[in-house]
Amino acid sequence: MKIGLVGLGKMGANMRERLRGAGIDVVGYDRNAAVTDVPSLEAMVEALPAGERNVWVMVPSGEVTDAVIRQLAGLLTAGDVVIDGGNSYYQDDQPHADLLAEHGVGFVDAGVSGGVWGLANGYGLMVGGDKAAVDRLMPVFDALRPEGPRAEGFVHAGKVGAGHFAKMVHNGVEYGLMQAYAEGYELLAAKDLVDDVEGTLKAWTRGTVVRSWLLELLVQALEQDPGLSAIDDWVEDSGEGRWTVDEAIDLAVPAPVISASLFARFASRQEESPALKAVAALRQQFGGHAVKPSGPDGA
Repeated sequence: MKIGLVGLGKMGANMRERLRGAGIDVVGYDRNAAVTDVPSLEAMVEALPAGERNVWVMVPSGEVTDAVIRQLAGLLTAGDVVIDGGNSYYQDDQPHADLLAEHGVGFVDAGVSGGVWGLANGYGLMVGGDKAAVDRLMPVFDALRPEGPRAEGFVHAGKVGAGHFAKMVHNGVEYGLMQAYAEGYELLAAKDLVDDVEGTLKAWTRGTVVRSWLLELLVQALEQDPGLSAIDDWVEDSGEGRWTVDEAIDLAVPAPVISASLFARFASRQEESPALKAVAALRQQFGGHAVKPSGPDGA
């Protein structure tokens, strides 16, 4: 089987290597001349068999993905299929599918989880689209997913948009899990009682109900940098958490943990908190409680 792969960043390059290791012929294109297989998107398309081309797009969501899909719509022909494997917003998927359909080109959206570890461990895949297109691409999905039962690393979640919607919710859950582990770590470290915080977390990684890969990664990070002194407490969000909370609001689905984890990331970016200043001022106003002055010696 042969496939084109657009975008050879950290994940894209690893996916190319994993696919080739499974015997799939990959023609990769990237604007970075140091990593690309061909000089242009046109050259990549020409290297694939007409009428049965499969092109996996692995570029940043939003405008970059839009631009690549528009360009592919003008290059591909009837019978070809485009797979968007980036973290695209699920509501962008149907417009992309409609645009490609004008040229007889199919569309599959694929939520991909696994990060930089995917090369060795495989990628969790959630896909949406027409069953015939998904079935055609199954050798690719099987090559990328983790070893073991297909159902434990791959799902055809539903129609166009379902794959990215499932990945969006997956990432929202991830936000909540990460925040819970982080708060547990801070609580263990704050009490002058547990002498071995890292060891305690490591002991949770087997046999306990809170064991997970995320917990293992936290333990690994602490072993590499005890106390996490080399890392700033600024935490970015890549969009999926916001989209998940938006959907929860629209659907009236209670999601207090995911919402709180997202707001915690916002709080991490404040050098000072106007809201907490207001709380301190209110406590002083109604109860005469002491406040700390601002400035180098203050809070």
